[in-house]
Amino acid sequence: MTPAAILVIGGCRSGKSRHALALASAVAGRRIFVATCMASDDEMAARVQRHRAERDPSWETVEEGENLVGVLDRWDGAGRVMIVDCLTLWTSNLLAAGLGDAAIEARAAQLADRLEKVRGRVILVANETGAGIVPDNPLARRFRDLAGLVNQKMAAACQQVVWMVAGIPVTIKPGIASENR
Repeated sequence: MTPAAILVIGGCRSGKSRHALALASAVAGRRIFVATCMASDDEMAARVQRHRAERDPSWETVEEGENLVGVLDRWDGAGRVMIVDCLTLWTSNLLAAGLGDAAIEARAAQLADRLEKVRGRVILVANETGAGIVPDNPLARRFRDLAGLVNQKMAAACQQVVWMVAGIPVTIKPGIASENR
């Protein structure tokens, strides 16, 4: 397995997580799923359970809503594959923690720098939030703009970027040539 970071991006319910699992399943080694979602209500808890049911028992789950660089420092390694699902919720968590725009951009830059040094395979999942209508309030516009900046930094740092459209993966930044992704 060649070390690499892959970004899987697309709209809501476009098949991003399913595709990330398929990519990871093609790689032999220890499997780590990094969940950035902090279930704060019953509906979100049900979503978390559905996502867990999609993974077989070989997956170790790490729940971390803010410190993704720390997770990579601890869990990344040769012969490992890691899915981070998702960067959009991570950005939301940082906003909810009261971080300013500059601090969130700095965290994204730190994560991008760390991705360039991965020893295993890291697959990031993110929502494309900028393809819809312009939100009607300042907080929603701020979130959309920050999510877009995070996505740009991650896409630049990753060797491969896959855009999911209606369950179909479209490679928009090729970089991993082998079948053993």
